[in-house]
Amino acid sequence: MMMAERFTLSGTAIPADTQRMLNEICEHFIEHADVHRHENGATLVTIIGNARIDIVGKTLAIELDCPAQKFIPSARSMIAEHLFEFAGDEPLELTWSEEPNPDALPSFREATVVETKQITPHMRRVTVSCRNVEQFIGVGLHVRLLIPQRGGDLVWPSMRPDGRVAWPDEKDMAVRIYTIRSVDRARGQLDIDFVLHASDDEAMPGAEFALSAKPGDVIGIMGPGGDGIVHARSIILAGDEAALPAISRMVAEAPENSTIRAFIEIDNPEEEQELSSPATLEINWLHRNGGKAGTMRLLEARVKEAAEIAPEGTYVWGGCEKTEARAIRDFLKSRGHDRKLMSISAYWQKPKA
Repeated sequence: MMMAERFTLSGTAIPADTQRMLNEICEHFIEHADVHRHENGATLVTIIGNARIDIVGKTLAIELDCPAQKFIPSARSMIAEHLFEFAGDEPLELTWSEEPNPDALPSFREATVVETKQITPHMRRVTVSCRNVEQFIGVGLHVRLLIPQRGGDLVWPSMRPDGRVAWPDEKDMAVRIYTIRSVDRARGQLDIDFVLHASDDEAMPGAEFALSAKPGDVIGIMGPGGDGIVHARSIILAGDEAALPAISRMVAEAPENSTIRAFIEIDNPEEEQELSSPATLEINWLHRNGGKAGTMRLLEARVKEAAEIAPEGTYVWGGCEKTEARAIRDFLKSRGHDRKLMSISAYWQKPKA
């Protein structure tokens, strides 16, 4: 039997504390990948490939193993970005057996705005066209949107020798993570939904772009990545407006033999959307009715109730404010829920008082 070809790349990291760094990596990726610990190391199994990381003396030996060459740059960038994030202000050296091409951004493509559409009072859809839209099917749901300053030059990021992306200054380009709501293979188009919410605490470049975008505008897209479509016989989905595009896509592409209970927190009934699914679907809209997002813990209460009576093997997926996401994750862990059957992510974080 012929073995499928694999593509590999090796790297060496020298952190201040190898064991702490390995623990940080495993703790983070356990919510996003299959993490297998072994003596003095671990293997991360993700959609785009595997990363084996071993403690060798004062270094971390990294071996990337992907099913396609196109995934190698993304896997390298993923590991590099997280290593430097966890290092913080501590020194870290990272080298690779093959340095990245400075001009070859992982999974990058330009996209052109085709049209915009108001879905609800606070949700706006931007449809863009780009090459190879089939690459967004059957993989992660999320992408990085590279939004140039209106009227400015199109200057895209480049790659650093250590595998990280060298991003332009925020004043020239905003980079935010969004969900691909749907893929139209025939037309070569993607739908991306944006929550429109005003904030006095920070700029909202995604919402500003969605409101001002017009046909012909160009943005950049990197990805996809993150979680993919959930496949299980019993599924609980929970999220607020920020996670509604992801929930909508998962519902639309769920297996026919699935039963889904979805809990979606929104401001009021005007923000409800028509969602259809081949699966057996129960939608529970949770209305804040003027309450401040991220403060009412509506999702936490309903997920706890649903998890208590859910059949064995139920997959629990959640996307909401950081504090509530942590509370849901801690609850599931406390009752021994299988970590391979849960994905609870902080989609945003409310400003500190």
